[in-house]
Amino acid sequence: MARQPRTLDHPDRSEIRLEGVLHALSDPVRLQVVCFLAAGGESSCSAIDLAVSKSTTTHHFRVLREAGVIRQVYRGTSKMSSLRQEDLDALFPGLLETVVDAYAAQRARAL
Repeated sequence: MARQPRTLDHPDRSEIRLEGVLHALSDPVRLQVVCFLAAGGESSCSAIDLAVSKSTTTHHFRVLREAGVIRQVYRGTSKMSSLRQEDLDALFPGLLETVVDAYAAQRARAL
């Protein structure tokens, strides 16, 4: 019998709620993930250098996925993540771009 590929649950576009997205974007680590993906497109979780434990990283990615901010798929042994840019732009025009730009500006001021 062929082995079924592993899949992860994602909300349908119609299930993505503004309050869930805003909650997911309210944490600095999750903002760092979103900005990384916005700049580089799809990436493995391990490619993003976060200053938290592996279990905490897993938690942050799960919050982003369950809120509908990112999509995650397994490719071999890697879990690949990408922003749900099209879905978020359709539901909340300009939100993601505004958040990414504001986070970049905040980081620049801190330097």
